[in-house]
Order: sequence, then structure tokens, then C-alpha cells
Amino acid sequence: MEELTREQKEKYAVLQDYLRSLKSVAVAFSSGVDSTFLLKVAKDTLGDQVIAVTAESCSFPKRELNEAIAFCKKEGIKHFVCESEELDIEGFAQNPKNRCYLCKHELFEKIQVIAKEQGMENIVEGSNTDDNGDYRPGLQAVAELDIKSPLRYAQMSKDDIRALSKYLNLPTWEKQSFACLSSRFVYGETITQKKLGMVDKAEQLLLDLGFHQVRVRIHGGDMETGDITGTIARIEVEPKEFAKLMEPATREQIANALKSYGFTYVTLDLFGYRTGSMNATLK
Repeated sequence: MEELTREQKEKYAVLQDYLRSLKSVAVAFSSGVDSTFLLKVAKDTLGDQVIAVTAESCSFPKRELNEAIAFCKKEGIKHFVCESEELDIEGFAQNPKNRCYLCKHELFEKIQVIAKEQGMENIVEGSNTDDNGDYRPGLQAVAELDIKSPLRYAQMSKDDIRALSKYLNLPTWEKQSFACLSSRFVYGETITQKKLGMVDKAEQLLLDLGFHQVRVRIHGGDMETGDITGTIARIEVEPKEFAKLMEPATREQIANALKSYGFTYVTLDLFGYRTGSMNATLK
């Protein structure tokens, strides 16, 4: 552990002790950086007293689900995939400011059922200290349903998690950050399966072209019906990759592809990638 700081080693020990105190856990597992690390440490600490639960929905890309399945198979972790279609939740498609709360509350209720059936005493999720400063209505559901947050308990930041993931040889240590595709919509604009598919294909294209951290935010169309006429794709990549995106052949390929997916206009956000950029409209 020479490459880790003393503080990171101490946080790792705190995390392990906390997990031992929970005795058995169901991990809400998305295959992202945080939940993969949490699941790995839980498995190493608690052995067979760990299960993973992944939600399948149209806002969760197939590539992420496949990675979750493959990881659990490799690590020998009992894995459950439950259907949690957000668009079926009353009020979700209208994309209110508490959209994430509605989704998380239903998801954790479903995980509670699976955890009880499998004899798991607690449910854990992967939020970290970096999530404390942004607008995160999903954390309200975590508190209401008594879901445990071991990484926040151990005071781990995203940088800590990446460093410890590298130490554990996890492939996710340098994986791009990801959030549910519904987070690409302006609050109040209708979320539809078609628009989710447009965003998913657009982001997959950018990843296939070698861009590391991407978001394709969707704006416009009919706010009430979800019609795609006039929709704008606002591409966020890291500023250091602007030049790559603006190479004539690459720029033309991206623009033409996104138009074929249904976007009317294709734009580049000059601020670059940043988490929670849709929260800029909140007061």
C-alpha cells in the first residue's frame, strides 16, 4: 500500500470495520467507480454475506449492465438484476426537481425485498463525500429508508476511491464517472424512452471514438409531449479533448451521427464536462 497516503489507509480500515459491523449487506451496484469499489471491499471483508443488486431500465445503458454482470461473475458474487423502470413511476417522466428521489425511493424499496428474501441485514450504496456539496435529492431516500452509506461514513472522496481501487487492481479505478441518463434532461422537460435512446447512442459514439469523460445533455423539443423536433445536443467533454473533437473528420462524423439519431442541432459546451450542470437552473 506504499502508493496510498496514511489518511487513505486509515479510511480503508474504517470502511472495513464499518462493513464488519453490518454483518451482511446487499449492495446497490451500478458497475460505476464507487459501487464497484464498495462491492469489492464488502466481498473481501464479509465473504458470502454479500449480494449485489442492479436495476435494469431504459435510463441505464446496456454496457453498464453487462459490466455489472461480468464483474459479479468474475468475483463470485451472488447478483440480482431487478427491473426498475423509472418512466413507470408516477410523476417521473415530467422530470421534477425531485426526480432522483422518486427513482431512488422505488429502487431501494425493491432492493429491500430482495435483501430480506436473501437474509441480508443491511442495504448499502456508494455515495461519497463529494456528493455532499451538490443537489442530490436521492440522498433523501437513502436517509428515509435507512440505507447505509459506508463510503461517506469512512469520509472517502472520489479521489480516495480511485486511489484505493487502483491498489485493489479494479478496472474501474480510471473509469469515467457516470450518472443515470435521465440526468441529461432539463428539469421540467418530459423524459421519453426515445429521447433516452438518443442520448445513450450519442454518448456511446463519443466513448467509441475514444473520448474519456462525456455527457450529451438534451434540450428542447416539446416539453409536454416529448416530441424531438428542434432538440439540441449539448456535448460536454473535457477541455483537453476539445481539439480532438474539432478535427474536421471527427466533428463531421459526430454531427452527422447525432442528426441521424434525431437531434436537430449539435453543439459543444465551451465550459466542458462538469457534474450536475443541469442543476445550474435551480435556485
